[in-house]
Amino acid sequence: MPSFLLLEVLFIFLFSGVRQSHPLQEVHVSRETIGKISAANKMIQCSAAVDVLFLIDGSHSVGKGSFERSKHFAIMVCDALDINPERVRVGALQFSSAPRLEFRLDSFSSQQEVKAKIKRMVFKGGRTDTGLALKYLLRKGFPGGRNASVPQILVVATDGRSQGQVALPAEQLKERGVTIFAVGVRFPRWEELHTLASEPREQHVLTAEQAEDATNGLLSTLSKAAVCTFASPDCKVQPHPCERKTLETVRELVGSAPCWRGSRGTEAVLAALCPFSSWKRVFLTHPATCYRTTCPGACDSQPCQNGGTCVPEGRDRYHCLCPPAFGGEANCAPKLSLECRVDVLFLLASSAGTTPEGFLRAKAFVKRFLQASLSEDSRARVGVAWYSGELALAVPVGEYRDVPALLGSLDGLPFGGGATLTGHALRQAADHGFGSAARTGRDRLRRVLVLLTESPSQDEVASPARHARARELLLLGVGTEAVRAELEEITGSPKRVLVHAGPQDLFHRIPELRRKLCSRPRPGCQAQSLDLLFVLDASASVGPENFAQMQSFVRSLTLQFDVNPDVTQVGLVVYGSRVQTAFGLDTHLTHAAVLRATSQAPYLGGVGSAGTALLHVYDKVMTVQRGARPGVPKAVVLLTGGMGVEDAAVPIRKLRNNGVSALVVGVGPVLRDALRRLAGPRDSLIHVASYADLRYQQDELLEWICAEAKRPVSLCKPSPCLHEGTCVLQNGSYRCECRGGWQGPHCGNPPPEDGQRSLETFDGPLEAHFAHSKRETERRRDGSAQEAASTSVLRTRGATALRD
Repeated sequence: MPSFLLLEVLFIFLFSGVRQSHPLQEVHVSRETIGKISAANKMIQCSAAVDVLFLIDGSHSVGKGSFERSKHFAIMVCDALDINPERVRVGALQFSSAPRLEFRLDSFSSQQEVKAKIKRMVFKGGRTDTGLALKYLLRKGFPGGRNASVPQILVVATDGRSQGQVALPAEQLKERGVTIFAVGVRFPRWEELHTLASEPREQHVLTAEQAEDATNGLLSTLSKAAVCTFASPDCKVQPHPCERKTLETVRELVGSAPCWRGSRGTEAVLAALCPFSSWKRVFLTHPATCYRTTCPGACDSQPCQNGGTCVPEGRDRYHCLCPPAFGGEANCAPKLSLECRVDVLFLLASSAGTTPEGFLRAKAFVKRFLQASLSEDSRARVGVAWYSGELALAVPVGEYRDVPALLGSLDGLPFGGGATLTGHALRQAADHGFGSAARTGRDRLRRVLVLLTESPSQDEVASPARHARARELLLLGVGTEAVRAELEEITGSPKRVLVHAGPQDLFHRIPELRRKLCSRPRPGCQAQSLDLLFVLDASASVGPENFAQMQSFVRSLTLQFDVNPDVTQVGLVVYGSRVQTAFGLDTHLTHAAVLRATSQAPYLGGVGSAGTALLHVYDKVMTVQRGARPGVPKAVVLLTGGMGVEDAAVPIRKLRNNGVSALVVGVGPVLRDALRRLAGPRDSLIHVASYADLRYQQDELLEWICAEAKRPVSLCKPSPCLHEGTCVLQNGSYRCECRGGWQGPHCGNPPPEDGQRSLETFDGPLEAHFAHSKRETERRRDGSAQEAASTSVLRTRGATALRD
């Protein structure tokens, strides 16, 4: 065949008419209507004498999935039927190429038996011969039925794609008094369903794809024939608008393409432009009227507020599915949790980098927060500002008439576009954002600035953030992962940053923000026994000036504790070119001594290793022989600039596994990944933007220390036993099982010489333990230095701490 003839055949195939597929159709009913009819279904009961036969399509065109949906629909109908040999009888017949009786109308006498049998029906497959199944019923009647003595109802569940004629046998059945419901499955042919159904067809044509709606429609129609009744006289069958949605395959002209034509037997070739079409599926909607039963329910009064969804639980009960900000509240009512006296200014980024969509998200977040947290008598006061290049103060803090007026001001906030000058906005907000709300003296409120942004700043933010904190503002940040590091630098701590992954996740941050606004650090744990050790980075990467600021911070923090031998012991380790214990836990017994020794701690310079410093703490500081008290909580606070921490992961884990709490305070504009790895399972990490900002973290650090001081401790961690002795807990105390001949309460006594009295292993009350240890110490005054170090721990102050 010449090549041009092959081309002609190809183009004729591509561009000629293609047989159009059958329309795919469904009925669309609103979600609100589905909810109402679902509640009504539970209030319908059918107890009259009636024979109901389900004729279920099991052909390949329906498919197994739609076959199962047809079974589900039949089971839902049975839930409303009073199945009893004297009242409602139910049978089922499956058809495809040929009909198959699944069970007769007189086979079962209870609802449970019928439903169980329907569940066990097995999909047949084959052709769709609906007409043959209808002729079977014309010939044999309803199997096991009561003939014309009771109403006969045939429920045909099919896709309406019969290979035979259905109009005549369907009409003959209806002439015999059989009421036919045509229930479409998958995407039925509506024309055939209307042919099958009884009059009026709007009330006898249903779709099983929405089983609750189809069940309600069938039962509603039966109620008119007095077959079914309603538990409430207020339930009514009413028309409501619905929508028939049709998915049709249509041909669409998309352009032209060159094609070649010629005549057979000649060499002539004719080139022309041929139309090029494509086929696509489109949805067409057709308004319709459906008849369904609705009953007055608990949700009719719309009790759920603030966008909550009402879910009925019977006639008089319901529960609300609430948005995140209102979760746990009755009827999603505003949760008035901002009962604390606080002034809050929301600062919204409105720059080109944030985008209009991001700005709208921020406004929606603030509106939802205010709806959930404020009332007319709230003690909290709120203001709103937005910025791009300059700050625009929409509402100064507290200067609004009422909560609706405040919400209305948010609707009027315009999107600015332009540069993202967050630093400039922070400084202006700190100076002017709180308006007349600022107070002085004892009446001064807590003031909080909440920054919402999704765009990195185009100006410097560290200095403005320090300026804001110097004015005693608490800074909180809300943003995406892209601005997490910058928000941590602004706020001074990862714990003051709320990161969201998208619009819905943003609303889930509302309860967390509410907690942060009203939570205050607990006061210093004055009466709690504690062994507290500070580890300071004194390397060249920190520098002497910054090291001095760390010393000042430690001195200020120490003042919050009751430093004495019976309550809090404080120690200090510095590291740089080497690791040095500035003073041990039991070296200084008063505030004044600890403050003086902290000021005298040496700056070492050189290259520091946080891992080496923590191993030094593990081996030579946080041990019983060096002053740590058994049974007393122990905490280590590491302050570092972030350099030289790569080797610290294993040592800090050893400390934690040994019963010592460890917190890392990282200082610098960026939180390094190596520092993040030291946080541990309880997220024990605080990030500070600069050394000058350490003072702003005192409350947060105190909160962490006091929480750790209240955690349960073990008398055997760290182990009080020397020379590889094993610590054994016993009756609220402990004892040491010694090895290698060592003896004494802590295995500190060397093996006895010939003729020397052997020392007994201690096993008894703590008071007796300390008295015994004291006698042994006096007896062996000239003994080894290790035992002297051990017995120094066992003074009366240790006993008092253990009793605490």
